[in-house]
Amino acid sequence: MRLLFSVAGPVATITLNRPEAMNSIDAEMRVAVIEACNQIRTDEAIRVMVLTGTGKAFCTGSDLKNTMPPDESYARAAFAGEGDRSLADMIELDKPIVCAINGYALAGGLELALACDIRIAADTAKFGLPEVAIGSIPGAGGTQRLPRMVGMSNALHMMLTGERIDSAEALRMGLVSRVVPGDDLMTEANAIAEKIAANAPLAVRAVKHLVHRGADLHLKAAIEAERMAWGVLRNTEDRIEGREAFKEKRKPVYRGR
Repeated sequence: MRLLFSVAGPVATITLNRPEAMNSIDAEMRVAVIEACNQIRTDEAIRVMVLTGTGKAFCTGSDLKNTMPPDESYARAAFAGEGDRSLADMIELDKPIVCAINGYALAGGLELALACDIRIAADTAKFGLPEVAIGSIPGAGGTQRLPRMVGMSNALHMMLTGERIDSAEALRMGLVSRVVPGDDLMTEANAIAEKIAANAPLAVRAVKHLVHRGADLHLKAAIEAERMAWGVLRNTEDRIEGREAFKEKRKPVYRGR
């Protein structure tokens, strides 16, 4: 199976499972990832997604041996049917995504990680966008997401040289928020996911929406959007439950209402 999918309470886990091919993405794996994300998107009982890989790699991007350019024109791919969308775009959810980077995150694999909300890494993980070395570019969000996360100089250094960095350097530049021993990676990822899932789901989704959308807005407009979201949430059942639970010194029970 190219992909392992499991659900434990409010947390769904997608595990890329082609260790013999460094979890590179072929057509079958792409379809499987999209289908799993669609299930997570529509299942209200699932509140958080964890994405990881098996073996020595998280993901090394497209399977170059089996993904040669298609015969159809790019115009048809871009403007007909679903249009031209990368897998990094297709995993977009309104629910938080925790990426547990267990090994090599290269090319489209790193771009997949960049599309997640929280990234933690094993201490042996390696990161890189080497596309220029094979006559291409990071075309699945890499040239846009990476500079926003690590700054232009760090991002251009990675993309123009194609050099790999280790987990310590990734932590220093803000590419990941935490580095842990490999054996502890999934325990840490699940702990983060469970902590998120225990919070009010409407508030969690609102925070994700505001942070991502606000990054492209003028500060005043972003703050106005934040205030509007606060007002929308003000009288929800979950917000009232949170206050009641605090007053009664108990854990809140949130229902996403």
